[in-house]
Amino acid sequence: MSDSMDYTPPKVWTWAKPSGGTFASINRPIAGATHEKELPVGSHPLQLYSLGTPNGVKVTILLEELLALGHTGAEYDAWLINIREGHQFGSGFVDVNPNSKIPALMDRSGSKPIRVFESGSILLYLAEKFNAFLPQDIAGRTETMNWLFWQMGSAPYLGGGFGHFYAYAPFKSEYAIDRFAMEVKRELDVLDRRLAETPYIAGEDYTIADMAIFPWYGALVKGWQYGAADFLSVQDYKSVQRWAEDIWSRPAVKRGRMVNRITGEPSEQLRERHDRGDFETKTQDKLG
Repeated sequence: MSDSMDYTPPKVWTWAKPSGGTFASINRPIAGATHEKELPVGSHPLQLYSLGTPNGVKVTILLEELLALGHTGAEYDAWLINIREGHQFGSGFVDVNPNSKIPALMDRSGSKPIRVFESGSILLYLAEKFNAFLPQDIAGRTETMNWLFWQMGSAPYLGGGFGHFYAYAPFKSEYAIDRFAMEVKRELDVLDRRLAETPYIAGEDYTIADMAIFPWYGALVKGWQYGAADFLSVQDYKSVQRWAEDIWSRPAVKRGRMVNRITGEPSEQLRERHDRGDFETKTQDKLG
């Protein structure tokens, strides 16, 4: 790999070698399946294929919150898709999500299965299906959607930008890290100013906007992301800190963050979830 100070882009880019870095083995410039692999199907109407990354956690938090409200139709099987091992390129997963990204959901509750991919789309689909965590009045709904789409547009600067160059890239680039750190701090300031006005992102009520933003920016200010809490001075964002603590105090959020997790303390991992009792009866065998 050329040093960033003397690299001249070629006239035509070609995929000649791995890009380097932690996730180089799963990056490629083409779509489609690399191998035949059917997806498992459990006993519940909702079949989730995911990993406990921030995007995956959004969905498991919502599912656990729906169950906590008594929506029995939200029972789900959560199957592990290990992206470092290339599970997302299996033919079955590509049929559910042609973009080969987690999470992906199959709703088998009706006469014909419905596939849902992209985390924001899954949140909206489930919120509408169960009429929960999405305001019904036009003003409240629109404000929730504003912040949901804000997260979808902003998180790539945090994860694919700052997180990649700060924690995962094969070499440290001052320009790239400074560029994305500046943007992440601006985004934290956006949230901090908003949360100084309201208890939750979209206003007085807890919504899918909070569930979308917490796994990214809540995790960042709690020190779970990239080992960058001190670097980004996250303690300065008092309102975001207050909000993150409020969200983290919810039992369903704690459960949702465990599902499909393969990193961190073993007690924080539930690699696959097939029944609500799995949280209570979790054993080392279930951990892996």
